[in-house]
Amino acid sequence: MNQPVRYGLKDKKRIVIKIGSSSLTHPESGDLNLLKIERLVRIISDLKGAGKEVVLVSSGAIATGRQALHYPRKPASLAQRQAFAAVGQARLMMVYQKLFAEYNQVAAQVLLTKDTMVNDGSRYNAQNTFDELLLLGAVPVVNENDTVSTSEIPYLDNFGDNDRLSAVVAALIGADLLILMSDIDGLYSDDPRTNKEAEFIGLVPEITPELMSMGKASAGSDVGTGGMAAKLAAARIATDSGSDMVIANGEQVEVIHEILQGEDRGTLFLAHRNQDFDLMHYLNNEY
Repeated sequence: MNQPVRYGLKDKKRIVIKIGSSSLTHPESGDLNLLKIERLVRIISDLKGAGKEVVLVSSGAIATGRQALHYPRKPASLAQRQAFAAVGQARLMMVYQKLFAEYNQVAAQVLLTKDTMVNDGSRYNAQNTFDELLLLGAVPVVNENDTVSTSEIPYLDNFGDNDRLSAVVAALIGADLLILMSDIDGLYSDDPRTNKEAEFIGLVPEITPELMSMGKASAGSDVGTGGMAAKLAAARIATDSGSDMVIANGEQVEVIHEILQGEDRGTLFLAHRNQDFDLMHYLNNEY
């Protein structure tokens, strides 16, 4: 199914991989799943060994902060969210640095806010930093700067979720492919967790208004924030900017290799570069 189109993914060179909190943590406790993170790092290191450039957009800072501070619930206030992020981001990067070093790779932290992207000078500097990091062979590990972003005001001065942030990064650096690792197999006609008749959609040649209406702004876990609506918004950014995008289940991170081998995994959104697409226009009008 869709194999000729899928085979083209083998040739992608600049790849953005987004992994969510629910894919990085144990569902029972919310603590980091170190075995899964180690496998993710090994896969990214192997992709780099194959000559690919990889940017990782990683959630998990707030969940890591909750773990460190022994706080079992989602934060109840903006101040708590930012405090957990301040503790957790440093710990999360420490984990990535140590694991990447085991495979002779260097991880670089990049924290972004919407303000970074809408300011011409900051956006230009961010783009140059990504380009230079990739040229130097580092793996940029990106997250929203939750310590200072005001997430109580959705889409005002924050990205709201790392699905959209990863698409913005893909557009900024001219990525060939964006892979969203989720807690669901891909796009369905309805939520398969509540509707057993929901049909799986393996290939999306073009994003239509009808398709966008399928998105439901709901999260499926205690630690995640991005629902299908966020993933469809990310798909629109990525494909309009010229990047293919795949939504796949992050339960087994080895699915990344399978996607890049042309196997039929997840939902593939085909790039259809929009000549009128302007990242600044999107940021100023959609957030």
